[in-house]
Amino acid sequence: MPKETDAIHILPGEPPVSVLLRRSTRARRFSLRVSRADGRVSLSLPHWAPEAEALAFLRDREAWLRMQLAQTPDLRRPEIGGTVPICGVDRRVFAGTGRAARLTQEGIFVPEGPRVAPRVRALLKALARDRLAPACDRYAGQLGRSYGRLTLRDPRSRWGSCSSKGDLMFSWRLIMAPPTVLDYVAAHEVAHLAEMNHSARFWAVCTDLYPGYETERDWLKTHGPALLAWQFDPLP
Repeated sequence: MPKETDAIHILPGEPPVSVLLRRSTRARRFSLRVSRADGRVSLSLPHWAPEAEALAFLRDREAWLRMQLAQTPDLRRPEIGGTVPICGVDRRVFAGTGRAARLTQEGIFVPEGPRVAPRVRALLKALARDRLAPACDRYAGQLGRSYGRLTLRDPRSRWGSCSSKGDLMFSWRLIMAPPTVLDYVAAHEVAHLAEMNHSARFWAVCTDLYPGYETERDWLKTHGPALLAWQFDPLP
């Protein structure tokens, strides 16, 4: 929900666009953003800025905004009879028995009802951990380093991170990408155990761990928004 200092503005046109005007004490200038995950539009503005100036800024960038929205992937959600990508392959979703979703050679079996999507999400998270843990172990062994905790989350702007303590975090949505993409992200974050930056030295370590990583990095740039567009909340 918008905060008290936020407001909704409807940009007229075909179609109309809902824009969240978000005042921020940290903002020093106007900043227009389109969410890669769901196409939501927000315009950040300093507390001191007149709203009229913010709206003029928005109108000046309307062409850019509509181009970005046109490139935003359509929202999708798991459903019986549909498909969900696992390791880069679309797997058919079937009605199943029991309480949890399970993966077989035939596809994904999940109990029918309003919680199909959350149950598929739980399956994806379990599969992601099963692949990420050994991948991180392998790359950490190559590097001769050890890492701390491994956690899975659902961030909107990054696929993984490495803390100063050596804890690794990954997006569980990586399990939907081809296996080589998941492996690259694991290698990328493990490389930060040696270089906590993105300097030339870091990329040299990354190359040693995963030669030719550019292909997988480019895949994420191109197809990552489609992974973020999947919705896993339960139906009302």
